[in-house]
Amino acid sequence: MSESLLHNIGNALTAMSPLELAAVVLGIAYLLLAMRESLWCWPAALMSTCLFLIVFWRVNLLMETALQLYYIAMAIYGWWHWRHGGPKDSTLTIRRWQLSQHALALLAVITLTLISGTLLSQQTEAALPYLDSFTTWGSILTTWMVTQKILENWLYWLVIDAASLILYLDRELYLTAGLFLVYLIIVIFGFFAWRKHYLNQPDNG
Repeated sequence: MSESLLHNIGNALTAMSPLELAAVVLGIAYLLLAMRESLWCWPAALMSTCLFLIVFWRVNLLMETALQLYYIAMAIYGWWHWRHGGPKDSTLTIRRWQLSQHALALLAVITLTLISGTLLSQQTEAALPYLDSFTTWGSILTTWMVTQKILENWLYWLVIDAASLILYLDRELYLTAGLFLVYLIIVIFGFFAWRKHYLNQPDNG
């Protein structure tokens, strides 16, 4: 690791506020709890998102701030739906999407990415507008998939988090990139844990 990179990481750690640190820790807790299908993942997501909303607002990242409002709504909905979304108001079980559903979802993400990426590239000085758009729209879709307990959400997150890692490294946001590297590891374990649970569910036995 180069001396310059170490220096930049050191500066990022020094600049990291207690608020941002708490948001990061709660974000990791959310993923770990989601991997175990614990309802407590949603309160962790809610608290993490509220803190990130403040962090992003303070540095004038308005689109990221708006995205946190969506995450807040999904955290509240996710708690309710996981608890009452199953048959006869029972706990929601893991499901899979058909290929046609994946095709429509991917088409929607690609279309929205092209539209917003083009607008950002033509109307603003945004860095990597298409990659930024892809991670945003992909995150919106995949967060919805988590609330529905769709098994493949982990595979979607794998792609989105990898793309986000590239995005943050390009912007020299090394601390955030490190967080997404941790996310990538958790996502892999999350997929296999949910797949095991899915195969052991009564309807799939």
